Amino acid sequence: MPPHSSPPPRAALSPDPFFSLLSVQQFLFINRKAKSLALQRKRAAKIAWTTTYRKAHKKDQEAGVARKKRRSTARAVVRPIAGVSVEVLAKRRAEKPEARKATREAAIREVKERSKAVKADKAAQRAAAAGKKTGKAAPAPAKPAARGKR
Repeated sequence: MPPHSSPPPRAALSPDPFFSLLSVQQFLFINRKAKSLALQRKRAAKIAWTTTYRKAHKKDQEAGVARKKRRSTARAVVRPIAGVSVEVLAKRRAEKPEARKATREAAIREVKERSKAVKADKAAQRAAAAGKKTGKAAPAPAKPAARGKR
């Protein structure tokens, strides 16, 4: 039947459970109510009491919900990082913030002292080199000429 045709004749609502559509398809309905709704072209998934509605809207599934699988949480594996062993990492993690701060400051102090020593050594070498060439201090290198805007 085309979608905009007139409703079926009243004779189609007979108590007979069989219904044939142009002698091609035959339907067997459980009762007159189901037959009537089918003839009105109602979708079974939209009628609350049908099994297709209950499947589509996930009714009657209490048994399935009771047994939900839980994923086991993956435990973090501690691995050595960039040549630092796992034991050293564990020690560093366990150390208190005050101790961490003290070691950081000691490391910074050591680096500063080392850089001062290197600067002093370079200055001494420059002075010695300048003294050997001539008796005077070495002149400052000339600055390159400005080329204009870049």
